[in-house]
Parts: sequence; structure tokens; C-alpha cells
Amino acid sequence: MDKIVVKGGTPLKGRVAISGAKNAVLPIIAACLLAEGECRLEDTPHLADVDTMCGLVTELGMRVFPGQGSLTVINEGIKATEPPYEFVRRMRASFLVLGPLLARTGKVRIALPGGCAIGARPIDLHLKGLAALGAEIEVKNGWVEARARRLKGAQVYLDFPSVGATENIMMAAALAEGTTIIENAAGEPEIVDLANFINAMGGRVTGAGTRVIKVEGVKELRGTTHAVIPDRIEAGTFMVAVAATGGEAFLENVITTHLKAVIAKLTEAGAILTEENGGLWVRGELPLKAVDIKTMPYPGFPTDMQPQFMALLTVARGTSVITETVFENRFMHVHELKRMGADITIEGHCAVVKGTKKITGAQVKATDLRAGAALVIAGLVAEGQTEISCIHHIHRGYENLVEKFQALGADIRYQ
Repeated sequence: MDKIVVKGGTPLKGRVAISGAKNAVLPIIAACLLAEGECRLEDTPHLADVDTMCGLVTELGMRVFPGQGSLTVINEGIKATEPPYEFVRRMRASFLVLGPLLARTGKVRIALPGGCAIGARPIDLHLKGLAALGAEIEVKNGWVEARARRLKGAQVYLDFPSVGATENIMMAAALAEGTTIIENAAGEPEIVDLANFINAMGGRVTGAGTRVIKVEGVKELRGTTHAVIPDRIEAGTFMVAVAATGGEAFLENVITTHLKAVIAKLTEAGAILTEENGGLWVRGELPLKAVDIKTMPYPGFPTDMQPQFMALLTVARGTSVITETVFENRFMHVHELKRMGADITIEGHCAVVKGTKKITGAQVKATDLRAGAALVIAGLVAEGQTEISCIHHIHRGYENLVEKFQALGADIRYQ
């Protein structure tokens, strides 16, 4: 299965169930390091990134038992404080074990993280926050070394509402002595889910989802059971795909309040979206209309939906302007879309997309996770056959993507 092959032109119709959120389950697995005993995580997606995080915490001493849509993580004592480089280099979220390890053991040595090459994502905010809690930190030769006898609550101000930094600081503060206030914190739904998990283990986190999070440290945390929230980016991907093909489908397991910005832009483009019974009906009215998009931290339009929406706009009526403010290198999919006949011009942090009546199938490659999803959508609306290579990126973040599109009637397969 080296490629995904798509034949376009078929409107998507039917029902599809959205999986648990990748960006929620990864920090939650890391947070299992904080608690003694057994944590059962329900609604967990089967993804390459989840496998990587499970492998990483196993190396640290956890026992992990995958189930059907669930994970059981048993912590009977942390046995290592240096996560293996082979795991950390694969995925940026591996860096989220820094805070829990520091809180539990007082020392960590971890490599600088890897992940999708979508631009600089510095870790300075993570380190600044942990240093405020009393950690002594040294960065040298591609490694971070941190030590602390006992973390202590502090006032932490983030220069940017970084999701990862908010998560790392929040997890470390959960076992710190005293109270920690995180100002200008990230407000993403995944932050709220992590806070709910920490609280279910006996933690005291309030304010998650706002710009000010308060964490009152406790002496110990215990195992618990927690259901992961639905993946808003997977939901958004299917919403865009259904609308772009002029189809009609019901998306099950969707929290629409997590998707207000995407719903607003799809509605502006001419799609019809109706909330119903814990899910969302999506209908595309072709041709869709051009819209302007500016990516912003939550609750703004998510950068993780920018490539997919660009694929839709390549065949919308009119000219759209997409402004990327989060990652400076998140237009790598533009070259691949242009191979399919898209009319796109890059001007600094903006992409000007002139809609065309049709794009045509071509051989393209996924340059990162969300770019891969965008190319699948482009293939669904293109005339002819599209072959997408480097699909390992897609497997990192989408559970059964091909099978779900097949269930909606798409002509798509592995090759």
C-alpha cells in the first residue's frame, strides 16, 4: 500500500462515523505517566502516531494494552527518564512526556522533537514554562536536559497560545507544590479534554478552554476511565470533501461547537449544514463560492484545515485569498495542487486561489499529514485519476480514511 488512487467525479453520499481525536489522545497518553495504576482510554483511534506514543511510554515503563477502540495504560512505576530518540524523532507530540516525567521523577533527557515539516515550532515556550516551575534546563547537542527536586506553582505567561506548551506546563503543574496560573494559554478543545482527564485522575484544573488556566497541584494522581473527544479535524476534512463533491452525507460523532469557524466558512461558500442528533448533515451546492480564510489559534479557523479547504477552493467560483498566520511553511501542498491544474499564486503568507471549472488527476505526493488529506479531496473533485504517494503521512492522523471514503461511494483504493 504505497499509494492511494482516486478517480474523481462521484458525489459523496451516506453516513460516516468520526473517530476519536488524534490531538487529544496523544497528550492524554503522556498524562498517564502522572498517575499510578490503570487508565482506560475509550474512543481512541488506531493511528500510526498513537502507536508511536504507546511505544514511547512502553519504553518508559508503562504497560499498554490496545483494545477495540480503546487503550489500557498501566503505570506500575516509571523505569526510564530518557525517551528513545527513535520515537521522539518521528513525532513532535513525543515531547509531551517532558512535563509528566519531570513532575514524577525530577529529571528528563529528551531529544528535540520531529514531526511534519510545516514550519518552525520552537519549544522555547515549553522550556520557559517549566523553568518558571523551578526546573533547571539545559539544551545542548540536540538534547534537552531538565532537573527539578520538586516543581513549585508559579505564574506563567505564554508569548503565544501554544497548544503543546500549555499541555506540557499543565501536566507538570498537576503534581507541583502550590498553584500555577497559565496566562495566554491555548484554548483548543483538546486542552479541555486533557484537563478533564487530569481532573478525573484527581487533579485540580480549572479554566481550560479560556486564556487563563489555574492548576492546583496535588500530591498524587490515580488511574481512571476517560472517553476521548471526536476528532474535529477529521470531521472538518469529511465536511469539506462532501461539500466539494456536491454530495450529501451525515457525519456521526461530531461536536459542532468545536467546528464553528469551519462551519461558517463552508456555509459562506454555499454548502448547507444542519446539526442533528449528535452529528451533522452536510450538503454541497455546486458550484461553491470563493471565500477568504485567515488561520488563527482556536476558536479561529484552524491551520490544520487550511490545506483541505484550499483543495475545495480550487474549483469554487471566484478568487479566494488564504492567509496562513500559524506556520510559515504550510503551503507545500500548493505545488502538488498546481500539478492538477489549480490556479494558485503564493504571495508571502498568502495564497491567492482562482477557482477553475475543473482540475485533472495527476501523480502527486503528500508532503505532510493535512496536505495528504487535501490531495485526497482534490482527487475526489478532479477529472480522471489521481495517484497520491508518501501516504505514510496520512496514516499518522486519519483512521481508515480510504475505507470511510469508500463507504460514501468514492472510487478510491490503495495500490
